[in-house]
Amino acid sequence: MTHLHQRHVTMIALGGVIGAGLFVGTGAGIALAGPAVLISFALAGLLALLVMRMLGEMAAEHPSGGAFSVHAEKALGEWAGFTIGWLYWSTVGVVLAVEATGAAKIASTWIPAVPQWAWVLIFMSALTAVNLTNVRNFGEFEFWFAGLKIAAIVVFLALGAAAIAGVIPSVDSPGLANLTPFLPNGWGGVVAGLMAVVFAFGGLEVVTIAAADAEDPKHAIGKAVRTSITRLLIFYLGSMAVVVTLLPWNSAEVGASPYVAVLTRIGIPAAGQIMSAVILIALLSAINATLYGASRMLCSLAERGEAPKALLNRKNGVPRNAVLASVTFGFISVLLNYLWPDTVFLLLLNAAGSSLLIVWGFIAISQIRLRRTIENPTVKMWGYPYLSWLTLAGIVAIIGLMLNDDQARGQILSTGLLVAVIAAIALSRTASRRRSLRGRT
Repeated sequence: MTHLHQRHVTMIALGGVIGAGLFVGTGAGIALAGPAVLISFALAGLLALLVMRMLGEMAAEHPSGGAFSVHAEKALGEWAGFTIGWLYWSTVGVVLAVEATGAAKIASTWIPAVPQWAWVLIFMSALTAVNLTNVRNFGEFEFWFAGLKIAAIVVFLALGAAAIAGVIPSVDSPGLANLTPFLPNGWGGVVAGLMAVVFAFGGLEVVTIAAADAEDPKHAIGKAVRTSITRLLIFYLGSMAVVVTLLPWNSAEVGASPYVAVLTRIGIPAAGQIMSAVILIALLSAINATLYGASRMLCSLAERGEAPKALLNRKNGVPRNAVLASVTFGFISVLLNYLWPDTVFLLLLNAAGSSLLIVWGFIAISQIRLRRTIENPTVKMWGYPYLSWLTLAGIVAIIGLMLNDDQARGQILSTGLLVAVIAAIALSRTASRRRSLRGRT
């Protein structure tokens, strides 16, 4: 069996966006925006929803392991497909190391006898083996990983709702007291919160990459996109509503780990350890999905002559050489964790940059252009072309806000430099090929 079932694709769509960023990174957004982080999340979630719909429309008509890279090539030319494909692959290679380092940090607190670098090696080796054997193994692991993450959020929402309603005897319901003032830092806080939380929605692109390995790609991606978007918004907005309603937004515990703070308030024993286990599962899921997406993107580039042909070697539906190439930096991070265990996580996190916004921008532009070539889309983007242009404007606006922010400016500029370098290589390849063709004639 070398295909993914519908249940795999659907759970990949639901679980792909639920990562450690939701469980940990949201504390920064709350600290910046206060209770109004709900507005920040609603705006970021709406933008992600529209991007996912646009991507779903193109992926249903043109299913490919290269997903948005293939769509960009069809819409804008070879340079665009090359640029966005290599940008994605190089960035997620670093993200892979970030995720493995984060998982190792948790595991090493449980078993200190095993050093952090050894845990990175263990996790990278195990999930590389999963991705090398059979595409079904990736699907099964991601199905259960996603199921555990979703179950954790559902339990969290149920406990939080019960505490707010005052039906848990040991918890005094705060009512709406913690929601006022709703805008403690004004609308500027909402904007700052938006920049902090938008990256928590990264990972939605993996489902369209996975669609190419589905038994019926067009049906699989259509159903996955339709069923997952609203549920994801409920998970994100619902869990944030629980946090800011139950606890003061400016408490140190919320800033450090909002989910642990809520569970502790409710009186759940060993709340910190429980959330550490959930975060570990989320990180292992992210490693699994990131490696899958990176290897399929690299294989797609090879199929289009934009990466070495040796990467096309397949066994049981798995591009083995592409998997091994994609995991390279993850294994290099073993050495980095050995040399600089205390600082490597932040260094890698900053290196990952903000390529998510660039990818989303290319998706929006590609959908605007390709929609003209699709007569009756299986998954239709709402309000085309107006919402498509509005989505692109929103992405550009966030990039502009980051350029005006002292802390975010370095990330967006370094990402822009990387895009410029890759694009220059792409244009140089195209020009060289044209000169070669003219020389033959």
